[in-house]
Amino acid sequence: MINRAEEILKHTFGYLEFRGQQRSVIELALEGKDALVLMPTGGGKSLCYQIPSLVRDGMGIIVSPLIALMQDQVAALQQLGINAAYLNSTLSREEHNHVIRSIFDGELDLLYIAPERLLQENTLQRLMDVPISLIAIDEAHCVSQWGHDFRVDYLGLHVLAQAFPGVPRLALTATADQRTRDEIVARLGLNKPEVFVSSFDRPNIKYLVKPKGDAKTQLLDFLNDHKGNAGIVYCMSRNRVDGIAAWLAGRGVDALPYHAGLSNAERAANQNRFLHEDGVVIVATIAFGMGIDKPDVRFVAHLDLPKSMESYYQETGRAGRDGQASDAWMIYGLQDVVRIAKMVQDSAANDDIKRVERAKIDSLLGWCEATTCRRRSLLSYFGETMTGACGNCDVCSNPPRTWDATEAAQKLLSNIYRTGQRFGSGHVIDVLRGKETAKVMQYGHHTLTTYGIGSDISDQQWKSIIRQLIVQGYLWVNDAQYGAIQLTEKARSLLKSEIKLFLREDMLSAKSSSTRAARKKPAAVDEQDRDLWEALKARRKELADEQGVPPFHIFHDATLMEMIDERPEDSAALLSISGIGQVKLERYGDEFLKVLDDY
Repeated sequence: MINRAEEILKHTFGYLEFRGQQRSVIELALEGKDALVLMPTGGGKSLCYQIPSLVRDGMGIIVSPLIALMQDQVAALQQLGINAAYLNSTLSREEHNHVIRSIFDGELDLLYIAPERLLQENTLQRLMDVPISLIAIDEAHCVSQWGHDFRVDYLGLHVLAQAFPGVPRLALTATADQRTRDEIVARLGLNKPEVFVSSFDRPNIKYLVKPKGDAKTQLLDFLNDHKGNAGIVYCMSRNRVDGIAAWLAGRGVDALPYHAGLSNAERAANQNRFLHEDGVVIVATIAFGMGIDKPDVRFVAHLDLPKSMESYYQETGRAGRDGQASDAWMIYGLQDVVRIAKMVQDSAANDDIKRVERAKIDSLLGWCEATTCRRRSLLSYFGETMTGACGNCDVCSNPPRTWDATEAAQKLLSNIYRTGQRFGSGHVIDVLRGKETAKVMQYGHHTLTTYGIGSDISDQQWKSIIRQLIVQGYLWVNDAQYGAIQLTEKARSLLKSEIKLFLREDMLSAKSSSTRAARKKPAAVDEQDRDLWEALKARRKELADEQGVPPFHIFHDATLMEMIDERPEDSAALLSISGIGQVKLERYGDEFLKVLDDY
């Protein structure tokens, strides 16, 4: 049968030989055995189940979590003359009935189906009456509660072992640590599967990670090196996606938004343009990308930290599927650290899962602060050893400098302690820098011995120090006290000079904007900023009433919140705030700068 597989590989798919472990996986499937297959995005996972489905008698069932994935792969297979179809909610009744008839008439080679549809009793019973050649469970990490993309519908897939006895099952994913692999095997009930783990290395992808300054300017500078290239820009929130897409479009970038808040028609149209046109940039939440087979995505950019190394690896893997040079670019700052800590704390997960989530975040943050080859440490996270340096990451091409930050860190820790461990980074830095803000004077912090002892270090440098101390476990963010930065037990040895501390020296060309992810709800405003918050809203309401428009047509709440976080002092700084373009700057900039100046 392997000879037939090689014929299909050459004549149907147009490849002369199998890559990596494809041949071994296919041989195992042709023998009717189960397997767990880990291959990087672009590594050729789909052939591992498509070819044996075509060689063995019957129809192959491919369990897929996303409509976009099904449509993309079915369209590609149909172009190859393969009889493939999908069953999902996008089909009309007539189209659905046509697919069902094709199944029972034995006309289909491959059927793509979502887990929730497959597990419906009516669907499962019908398929049990049809010869099945193979069952492939794609994106198998979705079954793991310890993984980065858990989906409850995957938990019922263990019934496939009883429903289709003797049919080989392949579980496939691009990302799974050892704990997740073990859970995939157990929850899917795979029968003594052989585990295939390909190298996680994507040597054509260059990894670039920078501290977050003026995020928009940094992104635009990066995109200037990718003019005419297709790419994906990931943001955390829908509002941020819309704002960044519009901002880029206004600067000549063919950028389109993609998130769950758009209509199905708009999402489909934007994705279709991305797939079929050159040079389109999609600005998206993580809802976009799984199963996208566009080979010439030249870059993936992250404006906000993803939630784990697995998520980061999978999302960046959408670049360079054609093997050509591509970039994985990311910026991150102190506010990302605060935001992620809040996400974990507020999640409904049990303590064990929260503990794992925190560990995954710590791994990602530690990787961001790396002072040695990024690729080597990335591969190490997935249990793969690489000797030497890759020469294709920012650390290899421009090794970061480190500096003895022991004394500076001691000043910071002492100041946090003396101000009562009640405040966020902004106020802590204001005290260190000796600023005479209203809050500093209100609390009498200008009388502290730590007032002004850090005036020789810039705001941006202090933010870098705080971020790195959080990552290294000397500080933590207490979200229950409005994001107050507090000392950990580990800080004691540093305060007592029992250890030396060396930190990365951030090199920024742009003004800091580390608190880019503004909090959305007024209730999240620090009580000490409440008067400024109300004053900004009042001025917005006055301007809106004058023009007969709702207040959010002037500025969204998130924009006002970011003004509070960033405290812009001039038009250039105001322009870096999310939601403020050139026109709104000209119309309203002076009005809001005056309010900020008054406070």
